[in-house]
Amino acid sequence: MNCDEVVPLLAAAADGEVDPLRTHALHKHVAGCESCSLKYAAMVDLKRRLRAELPYHAAPAALRARLVARAAPPAPARPPWSQWSDRPWRWFGGGVLVGGLAAGLIWGLSAVLMRADLGRDLSASIVARHTRATLAGQLVEVASSDHHKVKPWLSARLDYSIPVDDWAKSGFPLVGARIDRLEGRPVATLVYRRRDHVIDVFVRPLPSQGPMPAVHPVRGFNIAIAAGSEMEWFATSDLNPNELAAFVQGLARGAVAPPN
Repeated sequence: MNCDEVVPLLAAAADGEVDPLRTHALHKHVAGCESCSLKYAAMVDLKRRLRAELPYHAAPAALRARLVARAAPPAPARPPWSQWSDRPWRWFGGGVLVGGLAAGLIWGLSAVLMRADLGRDLSASIVARHTRATLAGQLVEVASSDHHKVKPWLSARLDYSIPVDDWAKSGFPLVGARIDRLEGRPVATLVYRRRDHVIDVFVRPLPSQGPMPAVHPVRGFNIAIAAGSEMEWFATSDLNPNELAAFVQGLARGAVAPPN
């Protein structure tokens, strides 16, 4: 591997998200390259600092058990065997029906809780990626406001293509882009500015269950989410939530309006 191949993988390697074969090749290159070695050491140190200094709030493990217990229907009173002895198939069918209803309720509730857990984990990951890129001074890998340069650069490194535009006339100039990772997969990351605020926009194909809702704060940063152009758009910044939400919704529609 050479420096051009190694540098985009350093952050993921520091998180243990690179496959073993490429990890071996990366470490071999880093051992003989002073520049990459310093960058990798900085990434590892930054990961240690983030883990030590940023708070983490995990949902109580007992929450799921309590909600599942509340959703489960009460056990039906068992009738005297004499009433069912001559109707075995009716008894069997009633048991199957009750069991199916209970399983359906538990499955549905578990899916909702799982989505909520994934949402919290993904939000924390988005903010951590934004914070790390900012602190490490590695917000962009391709620095340009020209979509004819940024879009092909991203498309050459991902298995999907995203809309890319400069919205300087609306007050949101495009700074550039980088490849980051969310949930273990590479993702396109567009970088915009609004006055002195940096905005990271993570863009990936829209999943079947749809995007997480609305705008919410995480560790002092705001996260706004929208869907459009068959993509899921996650914007994070310390910009105020109303402007951030309007901006990411405009990106998803392909029409960003100047803030009021």
